[in-house]
Amino acid sequence: MNKSTRIASIGILLIACLLSACMRQVAKAPTLETLVIFPPPPDTTRIQFLTHFSTSGDLEGKTGGFHRFLFGEEAPLNMIKPYGVTAHKDKVYICDTGLGGLVVLDLSSGDFEYFIPGGKGQLKLPINACVDERGYLFVADAKRQQIVVFDTERKYLHAFGEAEGFKPTDVEVHQGRIWVANVQDHAVYVYGTDDYKLIDRIPDLGAEEEGFIRQATNISIHNNTLYVSDFGDFNVKKFSLDGNYLGMVGGYGNGPGHFTRPKGIAVDREEKLFVVDAAFENVQLFNAGGELLMHFGGAYKGAGAMWLPAAVEISYDNLSFYEPYVDDSFILKYLIYVTNQYGPAKLNVYGFVEEKPTSL
Repeated sequence: MNKSTRIASIGILLIACLLSACMRQVAKAPTLETLVIFPPPPDTTRIQFLTHFSTSGDLEGKTGGFHRFLFGEEAPLNMIKPYGVTAHKDKVYICDTGLGGLVVLDLSSGDFEYFIPGGKGQLKLPINACVDERGYLFVADAKRQQIVVFDTERKYLHAFGEAEGFKPTDVEVHQGRIWVANVQDHAVYVYGTDDYKLIDRIPDLGAEEEGFIRQATNISIHNNTLYVSDFGDFNVKKFSLDGNYLGMVGGYGNGPGHFTRPKGIAVDREEKLFVVDAAFENVQLFNAGGELLMHFGGAYKGAGAMWLPAAVEISYDNLSFYEPYVDDSFILKYLIYVTNQYGPAKLNVYGFVEEKPTSL
């Protein structure tokens, strides 16, 4: 081996070592002093706070610093005022009303991106979003008063809505239909995914009838049930997908199991319902029968707490990314993302956990 070849080989080996070191996961499980769990002892732990994201530095710190090694430091990108959040495969999409666009976290590559489309896709007040099975991104823009659709490369495809009485606040795609919470018309609108034409309006009820929606703020669909967060009636209403009223959870009040400012909702595979309350600054958890199980978060005092929370999202993907944060005594079952509009922790990440069996 000649001298130049030897130097090149050493250089390649050095870069490989640095790459390995930079890309190594740097997360650490919490100590007994820093562990944040809900409910508090002596009750059985169900939820552990794992970590948070607010800037691009938060994501780089979890995936490695090889980009910084090659290109030097860059000014960090920040979340400004996040609202809606949705997770799809390796990516987490955060609607940022202060940004006028979305923040996209790529957990596989470590990229923290701004998505601020121009032209026909320009966003004004993006507050919630979803991604369908094709990978299309649907954004509910309350100020533009439309649902704006982007393809898998985030190129503008289409925008739709109604000429009058239409202010979309949330969007879901389910069974080939697009479901839109319309806060101005006491209903959830249903559109086709092929032609974006209005198909249905749920529910078809008068103001004095049981199940009437005062202000449809957020929606979630699970097991052929439509859940609607009714900000104006302080509860979450449930409907069949053909519009039959099935009942409600919660009601006005300051105590556990009640709401003052219900916002984002999510449902897990066991039909447990998660409801954000912006006034209580927490998330309440109910079983399939509507009985309160617990709450977590609380007014911001430190890690795991909330500051004007807006949305909640459940994800069963990317558990391995977060497992280094999980206490050794727990098994991570799924993830819970919660956005905070203010404070130092803009996107909190919690884990729904089970305690590991103890050996005798």
